[in-house]
Amino acid sequence: MGDHVKGVPGVVISAPQGRSGKTIASLALSGILTTDGLCVQPFKKGPDYIDPSWLGAAAKRSCRNLDLFLMPEDVVRAAYSRACRGADVAVVEGAMGLYDGPEDNGVGSTAHLARLLGLPVILVVNTTRMTGSIAAMVGGYQRFQTDIEIAGVILNNVAGPRHQKKLTEAVERHCGIPVVGSIPRYGEMDMEQRHLGHVPFGERGGGEAIIAGICERLKPRLDVEHILRIAASAQSPKRMGVEPQEPHPQAKAVIGVIRDSAFNFYYIENLEALERAGAQLRFIDSLKDRLPEVDGLYIGGGFPEFFLRELEANQGLREDIAHAVEKGLPVYAECAGLMYLSRAISWRGERREMVGAIPAEVELTDRPQGHGYVELQVVKANPLFPTGMRLRGHEFHHSRLVKAEKLEFAYHLNRGHGVEHKADGIIYKNMLAAYTHLHALGTPEWAPAFVSLSERARTGGRMIWAS
Repeated sequence: MGDHVKGVPGVVISAPQGRSGKTIASLALSGILTTDGLCVQPFKKGPDYIDPSWLGAAAKRSCRNLDLFLMPEDVVRAAYSRACRGADVAVVEGAMGLYDGPEDNGVGSTAHLARLLGLPVILVVNTTRMTGSIAAMVGGYQRFQTDIEIAGVILNNVAGPRHQKKLTEAVERHCGIPVVGSIPRYGEMDMEQRHLGHVPFGERGGGEAIIAGICERLKPRLDVEHILRIAASAQSPKRMGVEPQEPHPQAKAVIGVIRDSAFNFYYIENLEALERAGAQLRFIDSLKDRLPEVDGLYIGGGFPEFFLRELEANQGLREDIAHAVEKGLPVYAECAGLMYLSRAISWRGERREMVGAIPAEVELTDRPQGHGYVELQVVKANPLFPTGMRLRGHEFHHSRLVKAEKLEFAYHLNRGHGVEHKADGIIYKNMLAAYTHLHALGTPEWAPAFVSLSERARTGGRMIWAS
């Protein structure tokens, strides 16, 4: 580990495959350590929004995403080091299986991230209908890439004390590493699954009670002291990378951010990037507010389909946004934001009116229409990005556009689905709306471009970007 030095203790919580119990284990560990008085910095590997909402709530500290497909290695290392300032320990929840990545060679996997950050790994294993075979599984993961330190195992879906004893003996005898936790067969610990995984924290209320219940049940079953000893072996990255500039001392533009129960998929880094670029953020509740005086509007992702009646009922905001778009207000929208800007959303036989800035309607579907990482090229002049620029993002949407009139698209997707026929990024005046989600650490040009656009729109004409 020549590229690393001793630093903040940290551990990666991974698994042989998805749905093995990583989130429950990571959430419980973060919550228990926080309750015990430690400052925990949580991270999520990959572009997910929902798991970070729970991890951040459990740790009482914003969870950060680390993604080696969206971000260069040096950016990931710097982001990790920066976020760990002031923390006592870092807890990194992996994605899918330990060696699963967007590329066949394992680049971008949880193992890649653990290696890059010099972190030991604790493997969460679903032990349903398994005893001695767990040793073969864990041993195989140990030998597959010997530079990955699998330092402990957490057993999940354990049937009882006898089952736990057999599993523990098999792991410790044949693999030479400790079992540091055992989770009984509780299913998904009352966290309702939906689309991407779980219900976003805070969407329906009661999230604090769910976290408290999980931590209470699992505290006697996790060997927290042993896990902390494992975390203490972490080797932090030597190089911090380029530090971001400090927030602009005087706001250049006021940017409204619709953030509420319906729209809550925002990377904390995106909001911070806007502020560093000179934005003053003003948060808006789409269910009850009107549009305040703003120079730009940011509408992120979420699950608007569960709030269709409330969104339609707030006619004032819908009309405010529609009029503002026509007058040239810069608007950047992703996924659910795109849906909200359409004429209407239909789901389960219910059709509700939306903003109407996009001449199309949205229809929810049972199967994902786009799911995974996106590689795109900017092919048409638009409010934010120069033509020819290549971007990386991700998409996950159970919806499609129907009854669409002629649409103009900024993006061609070389990888991914987009709106239709590999096209994404709907352009209208100073609005850019896409199914693709971007992360500010992977697309550092985004925030300065949006703030600059908003600043110029305050004094410029209707079309203030070069066509």
